[in-house]
This record gives sequence, C-alpha cells and structure tokens, in this order.
Amino acid sequence: MSKQPNFLMFINDQHRADHLGCYGNHIVQTPHIDDMASRGTRFNKFYVACPICMPNRATLMTGRMPSLHGVRQNGIPLPLQATTFTHLLRAAGYHTALFGKSHLQCISANKIEIGLPIRDPNKIQPPSEISEATRSIWNDGQYDQELPPTWKEDPNFEPNLPFYGFDEISLAIGHSDRVTGHYSRWLAERHPDPDSLRGPDNALPSNKQIKAPQAWRTRIPEELYPTTFVAEKTIEFLNGHAKKRSEKPFFVQCSFPDPHHPFTPPGKYFDMYDPEDVPAPRAFFHPVEKLPPHVAALHAERDQGNAKKTAQRAFGCTEEEAREAIALNYGSITMIDDSIGRVLGSLEKNGMLDNTVIIFTTDHGDFMGDHQLLLKAAIHYQGLIRVPCIWVDPTNPNQGISNDALCGTLDLANSILDRAGIEGFNGMQGLSLSQIIKGGNGHDSMIIEEGQRRGYMGLEPNFRARTLVTGDWRLTMYSGVNWGELYNLKNDPNEFDNLWNDVASAKIQAELIEKLARRMMDLSDNSPLSTGHGP
Repeated sequence: MSKQPNFLMFINDQHRADHLGCYGNHIVQTPHIDDMASRGTRFNKFYVACPICMPNRATLMTGRMPSLHGVRQNGIPLPLQATTFTHLLRAAGYHTALFGKSHLQCISANKIEIGLPIRDPNKIQPPSEISEATRSIWNDGQYDQELPPTWKEDPNFEPNLPFYGFDEISLAIGHSDRVTGHYSRWLAERHPDPDSLRGPDNALPSNKQIKAPQAWRTRIPEELYPTTFVAEKTIEFLNGHAKKRSEKPFFVQCSFPDPHHPFTPPGKYFDMYDPEDVPAPRAFFHPVEKLPPHVAALHAERDQGNAKKTAQRAFGCTEEEAREAIALNYGSITMIDDSIGRVLGSLEKNGMLDNTVIIFTTDHGDFMGDHQLLLKAAIHYQGLIRVPCIWVDPTNPNQGISNDALCGTLDLANSILDRAGIEGFNGMQGLSLSQIIKGGNGHDSMIIEEGQRRGYMGLEPNFRARTLVTGDWRLTMYSGVNWGELYNLKNDPNEFDNLWNDVASAKIQAELIEKLARRMMDLSDNSPLSTGHGP
C-alpha cells in the first residue's frame, strides 16, 4: 500500500445538517453515515462559503472564497485557469476521479434576461475579448462541458481531461429524474426508451394526492436512478484500483445530485416516510410580527396566491407542503445512505479501509419548512448555511468525536492536501481539519458571501449579502437597504428575534460589524506574490 492515504469524499447536494441521525434527527434513517460519524469526527459548526451550488463547489475545489475565485453566483463557471486542490494531488502522484455532480460550469442553457448591465447605445462597445476585467477570460477553453445541449448535440461528447484536476469523470448533470451527462448514456444502455421514464408527464400514479410542489412519483426504478449510477461508478473505480494492485494513491469524489428538488425519490423510497409522521420543524412557527422584511415579502406572495413554486429559489409554503417535502427528502437521503453503504462495503472488501480517509459533507442546506419557506434564497438561516461534515481518518485512535470548532467548506481543500503531506498553493485560505482534530483552533468567525443577479424579496437586482457567524451570533448585511439581521444563536436558536434595531444589542452589533469588516479584510487576496522588490 501507498504511504500516502487514499481519499474517498462523499458529497450530497441540498442537504442540511440536522437531516441526519448522527446530527440529532430521530426520523430519517442514515445508519451508514451515522456509522461513519461513530468512527471519526463530526463537525457541528461547519458552514458553507455560499449557500449556492456553483460558488460553494468552487470554494471546495480551490480553498478560496467566492469573491476571490470569481464564482459569485450560479451561472459563472470556475475559470479553467483556476488552480484546484486536485491539480496539486495529481502533481504529487495521485489518481483523481469524480463520479456524479460537478457543477463547476453552467448546467442550464436558458437565456439570461435579468441582472445584466444595460449598455449605452451611444457609446462604442468593447470587443468581447476585452469586455471583462480579465482579458479573454472565457476564451481559454471549453465552458459548455456541463451544458445538456452539448451532450445532446454530440452523442459522443466527452469533457476535456483533466477536468479541473480530475483524471477521470462520469458526470450526472442536473437533478431528480431528469439528470443528463454520462448518466443518460448509462441509462440508455439499460432501458430501450429512457425518455419514457423521465419527468412528471411520465410519473407513476400515486396512492395519494401529492401536495408538495415540484414532486412526482418517478417511473425510473431504483436500480436505474442517478443515485445508483453514482454509487456504481464509484464502486467500479474502487474495484478497478484494487484489481490493478496500484501503488498510486487515489482521491475519488462520490457526488450525489440528491437530495434536491424536484422531489422524486424512486421506488420504495418515495413513500418510505409518511408526512403524517413528520412534524413541522420548530422554526416553522415564526411569529408574524417578528418576520424580517425579505421573509415577510415571501409570505405575502404566498398569502396572495402568487408564490413562485416552480422556480429554483425559495417561496413561502404551508405546513402541509413542508411536511410532505421533508418526507420525500428523507426518502432521497435514505437511498443515498444505502448507496454509501455499498460503496463503503466495496472499500472494505478491497482491503482499503486502513489507508483511506473518508469524508462526508454536503453542498448547502434547504429551508425545509423553517420560517415557512422551502428551497433556498439569500436568507442565511442556519438550516441553509450550516451543513454536515464527517472526517474519518484510520490513523486517528479517537472515534465518535463531536467537534464544535468553527470551520467550513473553505477548509476542505487545505485539509485534504495537509493530510496528504502536500503544500497548498499561494492564495488558499482554509485551515486543516486534521490539525483541528488534534486540538488546533478553528476560525474565530465564518463569513458567508452571496451575490444574486435577480432581484427578489424586495431587494434590487445584483444585491449582495454578507454574513458573519461566531460561536453565539449571526449578523447579516444586505446591499441597498438600511436594515440587517442580528441573532443570538445561543438564546434564540430558531432565529426568530432580530436584534438589529434593539438598543440593548447596539454594542454587540457594532463589535460584530467591525469583526465582519476585519474578517473580510483578512480574506482578501494574497495571490499573486510579489515578483520584484519595490522602492
């Protein structure tokens, strides 16, 4: 066996921390993930850098905040020139592989209609190659490699390798039963008419009326669902590596597109959980008089019958909708847990457990009924920004540890490189989870960045949000408005009492605003290094 450890990283999509047994949930069944927690370290205060797929996944890959790597929102690809931790692993001799969701490039070909700058027709417009602050930023390679039309127009299309530092990839692009990419080819090899299985028009009849928005009983069976594809490809990789008896260490990312809306868990997972047995979350019952302006705006849309329930961003929901969405989401999570169990079984069967660091985390959370909301938006409640992270190191004798250090997605790249004994590249900003496990300090606070091209919830297009989380507090500021949010997480874990205008909290508010400014200064870029001596 190689002296350097292997790495197996599981990552789910829209999956909040408290939707796991090991994080205190007594309904959803996640025995394999819970077993991982019993053999490793569970981080309780693990935060995303941005609660949106593309920005946070780019942070995972680079160990840099969205304002630095440039992926500020969905729809901005990670530049191909960006250095990722997988580039460094490859350079040090690792075999790197990704199976499932990547989302480092755009996955929707829909035309952008809102939020772009309005050009002055009376001025000479710059050529496209010098229309951005970085010249020819999108002319250095292919940025349509995850767009469904690219795969549809060329049945033999393959992404360029290495893909952001991955030697080997099999992509599952999109969500629910409408995933494309390599998955579509895999499905077509196993069914004569794959399109007849997809979408709500081909859904199986349900024995009850489905109340949750964006939900249907998919016709795709369990054995052909994207979750199965991701697990199978990961198992094939592990079996192949063992068969070759390779001395080369590996990093493999097993990336599930679920749990995510639309809610389409297949087969037995669809009605595994009865909404009647799923209570509304405690944070659902937000007192009306205490709603902050943006949440009140979404509630008003719902109450007027104008909730945008088919879109990607959050909307105000009813208790019935929330409970059914949670039940369906639990089904997706349990299916993933079963698949993780099969992958871990392959790792053990091939004799790799003793030399493989296993990581479990998720991309971001979902309101899942908190504050009477579903999906996600630029409202940084804990259910959205706090995600699970489990680190299982076979060399660590301490097992089943719960760690309360402040850390997050920003730290994963540096953690993997540090554990592999590889120096990170200049510009990385994270800490090492291995060092935190050994007694090192976490961050004194975490920053969450978000920039939205569309305007909604009473906020103008291209608004920005910045959140500071400390051990006991969460402060959020929005551009273009004179209000903000301030919550005492210790005394008010449901985040009902916004203390922004509370006179008695003015001192702590000022201290946190200063800390936010200083932390943002600390997280400004230090790349590139100086190349010459100044005066």
